[in-house]
Formats: sequence, C-alpha cells, structure tokens
Amino acid sequence: MQFKIGGLQKTSLLDYPNKISAIVFAKGCNFNCGYCHNPSLLNSKEDIYSIDVFFEFLNKRIGKLDAVVITGGEATLQPDLIPFIKKIKELGFAIKLDTNGYKPEVLKEALPLIDYVAMDIKAPLAKYSQITKKDIDTNKISQSIDLIMNSNIDYEFRTTVLKSQLNYDDFKEISKLIKGAKKYYLQKFEAKTEINDETLKKETSYSNEEFKEIIEILKQNINFVELRN
Repeated sequence: MQFKIGGLQKTSLLDYPNKISAIVFAKGCNFNCGYCHNPSLLNSKEDIYSIDVFFEFLNKRIGKLDAVVITGGEATLQPDLIPFIKKIKELGFAIKLDTNGYKPEVLKEALPLIDYVAMDIKAPLAKYSQITKKDIDTNKISQSIDLIMNSNIDYEFRTTVLKSQLNYDDFKEISKLIKGAKKYYLQKFEAKTEINDETLKKETSYSNEEFKEIIEILKQNINFVELRN
C-alpha cells in the first residue's frame, strides 16, 4: 500500500466533533498557500511513519479512540487513499477526511466510505490561484463542493482568513459559492508556529467586531457560520 505518512498526532479532542481521534498527516500538496502550518509536509522526502507502524499503533488503540482524521498535506493525492480508508474502517474507527477539494474524482470515491469531511474554501473562485499560488481549475473546486453538499454524510467548509487576502465582497462571493451549506467556519490567521511563507507572520486577521459583520454577510446564504480562534 502506497500512503506516505508525514506525521501522526496520537490523540486529539478537537479535530473530530465529539470524538476522540488520532490524526494522520499525508505528505505532499498540490497547493502552495503561504499560511500553511504544515510546510514540512509539502516537499519532504522521508516518511515519518511506515504503514505497518501506523496500523500497529491503531490496533493498540481499538476501544480507546473513536476516530481517525486523515489530513495533510493533501490526502487525495495519495494513490492508495481508498485502500487506506478501508483498512482503517475495518478496525472500527470513524473517519474524517480533510481536503482542499482539488481531486473531485477521488473525493467521489471516498465519500461513501467516510463519516465526516472538511473542505477548505481558500477564497472566492476568482482568487483561488492568487491564494494557492498555483494555476487552479476552479471547476474542480465547484465539483467537490457539489459532491459534499449532496452527500449523506456530515461535513463542514472552512476558510483561513488574512485581512490582506479576503475582503467583505469576497465573503459575499464565498457565501454564494456554498449557498445552503450546513456548517462554515472562519479560522483566524495566527502565525504562532512555522508557516510556509514567513513574510506573512507580519499579517493580521480581522478584529472580532469585523468578524461579526462578516458572519452576518455569510448568514444570508449559509445556515451556520462560526468563528474559530
């Protein structure tokens, strides 16, 4: 099985709603967002954990953990993501998949196998290439949004917010892009750890009062909007 593991967090109470989870970090990403908090996963050549070591760990956690969060990097780039998911499910764990949505064909195959999906919305479609620093086919983003919203599993969309990157009109466009979504979270940009573009450490996010205004804009089209600090 080819699944490149770049890291493992053995316990989390925050990453899967209402469940105790382990977090496995897939290596590699097809985006190059400056605010990425996992830059070591982007181009790292070495696997931190082998597949065998990872599953040895999981077998010891049966009955102690509820779920596994598969994140990255970008897990949908891994050629054996689907067999990887199936093997975890065989052990009885719920699965949450974090994705940037750029591989809708893989997401379509994964959705029936998982229990929760979280997709990053980087920006309104017109700004995707600017934020990700890649030439983006935004049709793929739209396809993944449609797949998720029409699936039968629990989901959320989320956006990391830098004031210099996203303005109020951008949030109006995002609200139209995911109109009718169940849950949308805004995440304040905070450069507390290493990030991909160190020059962004001087950047800030909006104030709490400004976020309240943004949330009101978003709630015109989205059922539930919340700020995560």
